[in-house]
Amino acid sequence: METVLAGRAWKLGDNVSTDLLCPQSYLSAQARGGIAALRAWQAPPDRALAVAHCLRASRPGWAALVVPGDILIAGRNFGCGSSRNGAEPLRALGIVAVIVESAARIYLRNSINTGLPTLVCPGITGLVEEGEQVRVDLIRGEVRSQRTGATRQGDRWPAGSPPAEILAAGGFLPFFTAKLRAAGLISAPQA
Repeated sequence: METVLAGRAWKLGDNVSTDLLCPQSYLSAQARGGIAALRAWQAPPDRALAVAHCLRASRPGWAALVVPGDILIAGRNFGCGSSRNGAEPLRALGIVAVIVESAARIYLRNSINTGLPTLVCPGITGLVEEGEQVRVDLIRGEVRSQRTGATRQGDRWPAGSPPAEILAAGGFLPFFTAKLRAAGLISAPQA
């Protein structure tokens, strides 16, 4: 995993919920109503549809505008709401980092497990304008506006810490799989 990232900033406000990030109504085809709606709990999730509608309720068409390498900037209480993994659609869209004033704990843990770096950085919304280039040093916790050169210091994931190791592996599943292989508990995939 790269520890210094640069990309175009998308800026959101406060209280961005997991329902906005990963709309339940697009997670299963059964959510559309009728008899099938009664069996929605049996439906496999339609993750591609949920990704395409990420933030649709607050920013229609946003998901289609995101390009790989973009960075999301947001205000306080990011990822509030349910335990639904709001980091999954962001990562699938190509967002490489999320920088927030504050985050819900469940979102923060989900983002680490998904392999999407999220930094809590007080004052970030006053530093960055939407569309400008931002540089993020994940190890140092520093965020820099390329437009002004100004920086803010956020929380960091120190090298060697469990969150940093999980992020470096690309998320919890690759991290844990590597640990199981190293212990000889599972074999390497066949080529």
